[in-house]
Amino acid sequence: MSNPTKPKLVILGTGFGAFSVIKRINTRIFDVTVVSPRNHFLFTPLLPSTTVGTIELRSIIEPVRVVRPEIRYFHAECVGLNHSKREIRCNGILDGRTFTLQYDYLVIAVGASSATFNVPGVREHALFLKELSDARAIRHRIIECLERASHPRINPDERKRLLHFVVVGGGPTGVEFLAEMHDFVIEDLRKSFPGVAGDVRLTLLEATDEILGSFDAALRAYTRRVFRRQRIEVRTRSPVTRIERSRIVLRDGTRIPYGLVVWSAGTAATPLVRSLRVPRDAASRILVDEYLRVAETSRLYALGDCSSVAGRPYPATAQVAQQQGKYLASALESWSQGIQPKPFRYKSYGMLAYVGSGKALADLESVKGRGFAAWLFWRSVYLTRLVSLKNKILVVFDWIKTFVFGRDISRF
Repeated sequence: MSNPTKPKLVILGTGFGAFSVIKRINTRIFDVTVVSPRNHFLFTPLLPSTTVGTIELRSIIEPVRVVRPEIRYFHAECVGLNHSKREIRCNGILDGRTFTLQYDYLVIAVGASSATFNVPGVREHALFLKELSDARAIRHRIIECLERASHPRINPDERKRLLHFVVVGGGPTGVEFLAEMHDFVIEDLRKSFPGVAGDVRLTLLEATDEILGSFDAALRAYTRRVFRRQRIEVRTRSPVTRIERSRIVLRDGTRIPYGLVVWSAGTAATPLVRSLRVPRDAASRILVDEYLRVAETSRLYALGDCSSVAGRPYPATAQVAQQQGKYLASALESWSQGIQPKPFRYKSYGMLAYVGSGKALADLESVKGRGFAAWLFWRSVYLTRLVSLKNKILVVFDWIKTFVFGRDISRF
């Protein structure tokens, strides 16, 4: 039940930014309601590991209702906002029923959607890697391609096509997925699919001149050397113009047959953010001030990938959203008590990426690490940042299980 004596705080989303607010908000001061089509927090940095079974799907999620049982949660999607009435309109995810919610403070942390750049065929034929359902779909497609390629009467050209796995987009997600795929092929498929493992091809397509553009140049060069040794083909300056049912068409006319294509080429504003009558930047993200307030009102806030701090273009990363959420939970408490909080300031802790074969990158302010030591650091950092003790134990057990028994190749 709603508490009429407390100001109503509504939080849209359950990503890094929203979840950071949810964990830290003072429920003695605010009556908190969370609205999101996803009823759990997803630790996306380890999502590529779930596509091949290095880590199991449920090991990196945390239900919202378990973390803060005193917070009200609605499994729904916000589809409209009325500033004057301080009211949002929502649609239930399971039944589609429409309802409205009143708020005194509204936090918009709905993240971003996958950018397709209006390339024909992307939504029809490619798979994305943003949600747990995406990872499950990729995992099923990989096993399906392997099983079909193993059929005794398969056409050689069709077999070659099915065993070609392509990633479009050379950012950390695409690179880490290919790294996990390489380990899967080397460590597991040679035992379980000996007849086809040697014919698997992995290709990375990047429209710009470089992969991992936000990383140090020396680390980018190291990644390309590692991929070359792993026989992962990297094709830069290769923008995709069309994706068909069984082939990718590049701008230069090259046609690339594929069994699986994963689209990881950037992000775009969600339909909700595009529909809001608020100030936005060139990428349609909500413009906020240094206190994460939307300019038109002091009680409307935005953070994470759906927002942009005016004059301070922070990267669209999990650590930015997480720090913003932690800050906003404290700032909201200050605002409610009439106290002026300090402006938000982001502190970069560096970037990490896995590149396969027990090697990783660590692009830190003072250290540019790579190789096995960076891989140990990568695992330890992500392990410590998992939300609960339960998840930490599950991920450790998954890593041990994969090392001892290999990855599961069942299709169900």
